[in-house]
Amino acid sequence: MGSGARGPSQRQLRVGEVIRQRLAEVLARDDLEAKILKKTSITVTEVRITPDLRHASVYVMPLGGVHLSEIVAKLNEEAPRLKKAALGGLHLKYVPNIKFIADESFDRAASMDQLLDSRVVARDLGEAETGPDAKPDTNAEAGKS
Repeated sequence: MGSGARGPSQRQLRVGEVIRQRLAEVLARDDLEAKILKKTSITVTEVRITPDLRHASVYVMPLGGVHLSEIVAKLNEEAPRLKKAALGGLHLKYVPNIKFIADESFDRAASMDQLLDSRVVARDLGEAETGPDAKPDTNAEAGKS
């Protein structure tokens, strides 16, 4: 019974969501050391936790995506303190180590939207509706029969 093809377990999802909420609360309190972290509203978008619940990848995005790499670096410097503040009261066998990662899904979604709005895609979609090999005369002839 391999777990390679399956997604995260219900326990992983629940623990990940609790960690996400707790970290979001700590980050919203503004009791952070680094000035750049104090100036920025940071959203914790997702937490993915390993099956053994020992490691958590915390995906974050600052408001407007400004200074993303610098903020992620500072959050990782503060990770031990944030771990203690946010996860201290969790009743788990192991308190997971946390690693902050830039959430690039917003950028991918924006580039996908831009791509879908392009003329080339609109032209291709127009061809798909009528068919690239469709000839107006042939379709008109078929309709008369």
